[in-house]
Amino acid sequence: MENKPKTIYCGGGKKQNDTWFKVTINPDKIQDYIQEYNGSKFVKLNVNIKSEPDQFGKDVSISIDTWNPNSGQNSSTQNETKNQDNNIDQANNTEEDDLPF
Repeated sequence: MENKPKTIYCGGGKKQNDTWFKVTINPDKIQDYIQEYNGSKFVKLNVNIKSEPDQFGKDVSISIDTWNPNSGQNSSTQNETKNQDNNIDQANNTEEDDLPF
């Protein structure tokens, strides 16, 4: 059985239309998950549409993306993943978008 990490909810909101979500994020909940890459800070988040609105009418849920590509893989797979990630980072590294995702 796989150990699934606990979901860390950090915000929510409402779907305004098909292409627009209005959300609020609690900065205290994301503070420990801020990452740095090439001098820029970022937080990876998951944004999910709920099947039904909650008691406050919110139908958008936001949680912190804690997934680690190296967890649960053997070392040779980890090395392949690191090499692929480095190649992707180098290919995607532009002045406009310097984040690793």
